[in-house]
Amino acid sequence: MSPSEGPIPIRPHHGMCLAYYVGHGYSAGFNWHMGRMLERFLQNPAVRLTAARDEICSACPNARGEGCVTDEKVKRYDRAVLAACGLEEGTELSFLDFARQVEEHILSAGLREEICGDCQWTGLCHGPGRWKEKLTL
Repeated sequence: MSPSEGPIPIRPHHGMCLAYYVGHGYSAGFNWHMGRMLERFLQNPAVRLTAARDEICSACPNARGEGCVTDEKVKRYDRAVLAACGLEEGTELSFLDFARQVEEHILSAGLREEICGDCQWTGLCHGPGRWKEKLTL
């Protein structure tokens, strides 16, 4: 997606996933795509927060149509991230501004486990995430 195409849609809970992503995921294709998306987001593009399927979801084997096999769970995560950060669906901002809010209001505040502790990948999400080292808070 080029800058002229507008902000990249991103599910709010993916701000937490990307903070801890270390190459493990649902499939080899998903892992490759997630790594590419992380590189892209670290270039600080404009993003638009959405509680619907986003670019990261496009490579997930759990994606079904416009949703996900765990749709209710991930929508709950999205709503919780938006609430904790004081943001709304549709908000447009730079990715690093979004990551900074996730770090401040969720990760550093100790709320990650409360928001997504029932995720199958929660065991990978411990210690300071990459936003702590990437961002000057």
